[in-house]
Amino acid sequence: MYKKLSKGFDIRLVGKAQEKLVDTLTSDTFCFKPTDFKNITRPKVLVQEGDTVKAGTPIFLDKMNEKAVFASPVSGEVVAVERGAKRVPLAIKILADKQVEYLSFTRYSESELAQLSADQALEAMLSSGVWANIIERPFGIVAHPDSKPKALFISAFDSNPLAPDYEFVFKGEEKYLQAGITALSKIVPKIHLTVRGGKSSLFKSLKGATIHEFAGPHPAGNVGVQIHHIDAINKGETVWTISPYGLQQIGRLFLEGRYDASKTIAVAGSEVKTPQYHRIISGVSVAKLIENNLKSDNIRLISGNALSGEKVGKDGYLGFYANTLTVLPEGNQHEFLGWILPSFAKISFQRTFGLFSFLSPAKERIADTNLHGEERAFVQTGVFEQVLPMDILPMFLFKAIMANDLEAMEELGIYELLEEDVALCEFVDVSKNDLQTLLREGLEALQSA
Repeated sequence: MYKKLSKGFDIRLVGKAQEKLVDTLTSDTFCFKPTDFKNITRPKVLVQEGDTVKAGTPIFLDKMNEKAVFASPVSGEVVAVERGAKRVPLAIKILADKQVEYLSFTRYSESELAQLSADQALEAMLSSGVWANIIERPFGIVAHPDSKPKALFISAFDSNPLAPDYEFVFKGEEKYLQAGITALSKIVPKIHLTVRGGKSSLFKSLKGATIHEFAGPHPAGNVGVQIHHIDAINKGETVWTISPYGLQQIGRLFLEGRYDASKTIAVAGSEVKTPQYHRIISGVSVAKLIENNLKSDNIRLISGNALSGEKVGKDGYLGFYANTLTVLPEGNQHEFLGWILPSFAKISFQRTFGLFSFLSPAKERIADTNLHGEERAFVQTGVFEQVLPMDILPMFLFKAIMANDLEAMEELGIYELLEEDVALCEFVDVSKNDLQTLLREGLEALQSA
């Protein structure tokens, strides 16, 4: 299948990572954040301060999905279990060993993996920690092993601003990606893999998945948009998704017999002296990634991409699913008539604001975090429909969520969306609404109904 999307908007920012790889595996402390995972209602921490763990040791689980454990990314000593209101766990910090020690799991050759049963594959993924990479839609939660998905979807390219180039990141990792697909094919009826249309890709060589090509502006790389055009989610249906990072991690589990949480991420943005790729372990300290590599101190650090990532401090940690550390100028300065004054330098979907920026769409620009105004009346402009390439009426859906009209939410297609899918709508919204938070409120209302 080849699909060219016309709706959307590419946000081209200064500071894209150069194809240079730096090892940043070591860090004094690593952090596992339960807050990275949606809708964990009954959390349980399995370790205490002072405990010694190895990479792959279970440290956390959700009592509503006890079969799937969350594992430590490194070996070392648990030095802090931070909790918030009602003792909800917020972070588990581990003082890492200089050399990572791994908990041993069963190792398979490629031929043995091909003969693996569904129960064996499922048990290995649930007990090792790699299961957290599998996301269930609707609701965007860690997949429940007892659910029956109609398919699993993988997006092999990321169209977000400053996103890493997967062709560079996964070059030489094909055997792990293939092993991941082979293992997952044991437990799902069908696998769909999407690559960027019109370009060569190492992912096209993978066997066991139906290959699709998608072209067009962001959000063409969002797996939710791809699902909509390949096999849309209807009420009562379930699909699973996984990123190539998760696929790689599953492949390493089966071929090497260990939970290897290392991955290659991009440290990018206009405020980075040398934007480049870093090979890290999940949960690494942000301070390690930006050490001696910032142009200024007035910055915002984002674990993830600029549209849907999480703001973190200089003493923070990279999130479980983040493939980018984005560094942008902090927009905390007052700008006279900044909410309406046309500019040649600013990025804007609206031609009246980012003057002439539409005439040079390929030019990279510097963007700060200034909102250029505060929340205003929620007016209907028709702009959401221009950037969301799905047969959904987003404006009416958002209003249905605000009215807590569950039936209207279902009819208007909320089951097909997660926060990343409406992030671009939030970017172009003249009313400055927090649409990603609003969508999550609607999803949670439906889930608890």
